[in-house]
Amino acid sequence: MKKSRKKTSLALATSLAFAIALGFATGSNATAAATTIKVPDGARPMTANELYMLYHDKSWRWPDGAGRMQNADRRFSAWVDGTGGQSWAEGRWAVTDTGLLCLNATWHAANGQFPAKTCFIHRILDGTIYQKRETGGAWFVFRHPITQKADEATNLITDDLVSQRLEVLKTSLAIRKTE
Repeated sequence: MKKSRKKTSLALATSLAFAIALGFATGSNATAAATTIKVPDGARPMTANELYMLYHDKSWRWPDGAGRMQNADRRFSAWVDGTGGQSWAEGRWAVTDTGLLCLNATWHAANGQFPAKTCFIHRILDGTIYQKRETGGAWFVFRHPITQKADEATNLITDDLVSQRLEVLKTSLAIRKTE
């Protein structure tokens, strides 16, 4: 009985943390995703080099956190602090010539840690970048040829929004685990 409860508790903890992690990048483009579009014929997958230039050494600002894609060792780190709880992650980011940006990291929350891989598909045509989360996402315009204020790409900034907050969350969650 004790083992079963522990297994159920771990499954619930993992589900909660996973929901936090997967919600991070979709929450900020929820408005854009609500106006789902069809990717036009002729749009091609972005190359690894194009994706690298778009994301390297940038922080991706989310409504309740941020992720950072560092050039050095392609490190990815992130934090989330919202109604779903607090979580932080460290891992790697990768890009492919098939238009994928993948964030592969271990997420940590008060209820445990778990590995998660989240990928985003990118297509481009005439300077317009289209994006969707690989599994279950909806296509939307990530960036127009002339960047618009509402473009999700405006949330990619060179400032490091992660390192300082990440250390605070690590400490906070470590203290909670020992209480």
